[in-house]
Amino acid sequence: MITLTRKKKDSGAGAIADKRISIREFLLVKEVQELEQNLPSTCKISFQDANVLSDFNLSIAPNEGFWQGGRFKFSVHVPEEYNMAPPKVKCLTKLWHPNINVEGDICLSLLRLNSIDGLGWAPTRRLKDVIWGLNSLFTDLLNFEDPLNIEAAEQYSKDKDKFQAKVREYVSAYARR
Repeated sequence: MITLTRKKKDSGAGAIADKRISIREFLLVKEVQELEQNLPSTCKISFQDANVLSDFNLSIAPNEGFWQGGRFKFSVHVPEEYNMAPPKVKCLTKLWHPNINVEGDICLSLLRLNSIDGLGWAPTRRLKDVIWGLNSLFTDLLNFEDPLNIEAAEQYSKDKDKFQAKVREYVSAYARR
């Protein structure tokens, strides 16, 4: 783990102590401040502990598309290897979606360290990219060609009305605002 050292004066004897700050923590302070100013209007983040920026929840409430009217919750964990490794994201809300399975796993290239399409994680990516990508899964980033939930994608290709009805059923049962 790479760390930065911050010198801090000890108020008691005037001695100087070292306090190590990981690169992840340094980046997270900057990125969370930026996130709070630039979140999509359909997204909200919340921290269970304001001092732990590496774990937070994301809530997405799409205002268009199949999942409109629902609120979908995700847990986000930023590993110690960040920004060399992507955050770990899990969907906590049960939903019918071609790119999110019933266990909450998510098929989104930028969450993979190595992706076939070349759009996977890179050290230049930030948390805002992850949040905007997750938000786009409910509007324009749907991938019915390479789905994680094959049954949902097949239903969409065979009968869009049944697909939409099942989405609405799941939204009503599990994702009410």
